[in-house]
Amino acid sequence: MPDDGKPDDASAWSVDAKLAIGMALFGSATPISKIVTAAMPVFVGSLLRVALGALVLVPFIARDRREIGKLSRHDWLLILVIALFGMFGFSALMLYGMAMVPGAVGATVMSTTPAVTSAASMIFLGDRPTWRKTTSVVLAVVGVSILQLGQGGEGRGGSLFLGSALVFAAVCCETIYTLIGKRASETVDPVLVAFLAAAIAVPAFIPFAIWQWHDFHPSQVGATAWLALLWYGAGTLALGSWFWYSGVSRAEGAVAAGFMGVMPASALILSYLLLDEPFRLVHLVGFASVFAGVLLVAWESARANG
Repeated sequence: MPDDGKPDDASAWSVDAKLAIGMALFGSATPISKIVTAAMPVFVGSLLRVALGALVLVPFIARDRREIGKLSRHDWLLILVIALFGMFGFSALMLYGMAMVPGAVGATVMSTTPAVTSAASMIFLGDRPTWRKTTSVVLAVVGVSILQLGQGGEGRGGSLFLGSALVFAAVCCETIYTLIGKRASETVDPVLVAFLAAAIAVPAFIPFAIWQWHDFHPSQVGATAWLALLWYGAGTLALGSWFWYSGVSRAEGAVAAGFMGVMPASALILSYLLLDEPFRLVHLVGFASVFAGVLLVAWESARANG
């Protein structure tokens, strides 16, 4: 750490790495959620996801358990908002939406996350716009358009529109998750924030899971679906939240928004690998646009912390 109190270059790149890894893990939720919804009801899968995520985080917050009693009313309010939108809202909307659309379409809609988050950050958090931040958002939007062209005539119809709308609503929940999480993580350890939000979401899912329980037959769920559920909770929620909040607590909201471009790219690549969806060459151009935005915002982050 330099004498002026600013993070050194290694620290700045560590923040960037955490943001990128967190978004890559979150991106895996898109194809994984499709595997989960094919095997079990939405709210049952969501309940198991947040419960698994909370359990995985328990060992990491054990030493900080006394800090829970020191949280202010304001801290609890922020964590409650994260639980309702980032855990409950995101899980339910994503699972219902992905049940209606191909993985590549879901990844395309998720590509709007950087633009939505960056705009919200500048409007509500007062982040100062720069040409790098603005250009990174533009590149993300261009990537969305290119990826959308890559769908051709596949998957048209009312279910595609409704499913895409639900995934976009999940994008809005992700935006709230990020911006409110940034505020909460400034005073509370990010791992503790993620654990408490997941724990609070568990009772919120229980009534809905009970309502759908009669359609859940554990013996009919295959090993692949159980592994997908395990990753959905332990990987995308627990590890993803730890990496993302550890990075976003030290980055401007608009800078973090640029790294959200990693999420749809991760989602699209994994849709090819896990869901055996057709690859389209035009997607490479979309990836190039998305990653150009990520590199640009990484430059902005290094410059701001240099």
